[in-house]
Amino acid sequence: MVGSVQDPVTSSVVTDPRQAVAAAMEGAATAWLAALAADQRGDALFDSPLLPDADAERVRWYYTPTDHGGLALRHQSAHQQSLAMQLVASGLSRAGYATVSTVVGLENVLDQVEGWTARWARERGRDPGLYWIRVFGVPGGPVWGWRFGGHHISLNNLIVDGRLVSTTPCFIGADPASTLLLGGAPLRPLGGIEDVARNLVRSFTAEQRKHALLHESAISDIVSGNRARVTHGDTMMHMQDLWRGQFEDPALNKLVDDIDERAEQASGYTEADHAALAITVPPKGICARDLDSTQRADLRRLIALYTGRVATAMTELHFARYATDAVLDVTWFGWAGGMAPDDPHYYRIQGPDLLIEYDNTQRQANHAHAIWRDLSADFGFDTLAEHRKHHSH
Repeated sequence: MVGSVQDPVTSSVVTDPRQAVAAAMEGAATAWLAALAADQRGDALFDSPLLPDADAERVRWYYTPTDHGGLALRHQSAHQQSLAMQLVASGLSRAGYATVSTVVGLENVLDQVEGWTARWARERGRDPGLYWIRVFGVPGGPVWGWRFGGHHISLNNLIVDGRLVSTTPCFIGADPASTLLLGGAPLRPLGGIEDVARNLVRSFTAEQRKHALLHESAISDIVSGNRARVTHGDTMMHMQDLWRGQFEDPALNKLVDDIDERAEQASGYTEADHAALAITVPPKGICARDLDSTQRADLRRLIALYTGRVATAMTELHFARYATDAVLDVTWFGWAGGMAPDDPHYYRIQGPDLLIEYDNTQRQANHAHAIWRDLSADFGFDTLAEHRKHHSH
């Protein structure tokens, strides 16, 4: 039975995919929290999203190597880590979990790439143990959620009245984006979503490409950044704004400034260029209405690779939603940069409630970021507001 699970309390079979995944998350979160010591629970468990202060923390998310908030894996026993990863897996497809796990492990590779010199105000700058998990509210309560995040990972989930109502923002990055394994095969955690998009833009006619091209050069990062809400006119956030506050060490603040400056120099972007890449309504690029049937199928496949990150029962819902012609016909695709595999590039897919961004520009186009946002459901803002309205005292 697709999307079904047995409720651990009533033993009845739940068939609503949103309820089924929420029930699996509840069981995993409850088991993890029960295994923690009292001092660990202080970091792991936060107040309910119904409380404004708690919700302000819930929607504060990052993809840089900063403190993401919660209980870090390195501060957990092996058994506790296993239970934590079971919670992470409850919100992901098998391929999504494998990708997230690979990105976490890439911290070891990145440490070597950088000559073991990165620090970022912690004992080890690139640390696969510094991925944080935090639960907001009581699992199984009317409103609760959880977050898993660290360098290049941010997974955000909200459950209201026993239903999973939000799985976005959902960020996965990779640095290096490609590295060789024994035998010469490349390890490319985000290779699929890069290749499908490149093949799509390469299939465009000259006229289609003219409409799809946002800029001859690639912007240096995703434009939406780590904003809690995305709005018309948003331009790229700079590196300095992507951390949990400033560093106490002035040298680290200067390092962030230098990284941002190098990225901007490499892209060649001016304020006018950033304005040209701003997120707008209506969207920029080429509308799916102007693609042929093969190209439309490729765009559907590309979107499905993003929505396919989450639990399988949920991916089927998302695919059915975005696969319809009515939705695809108001979806736009834009590309910036070159089309060779080693060219810095960026692409964006945008619809009324869909925003996907991908960039592979930094470190000589070997450092990729990929974000999927459901603008009608990010962080469950609207559902949470409705719940507050109907349950206020």
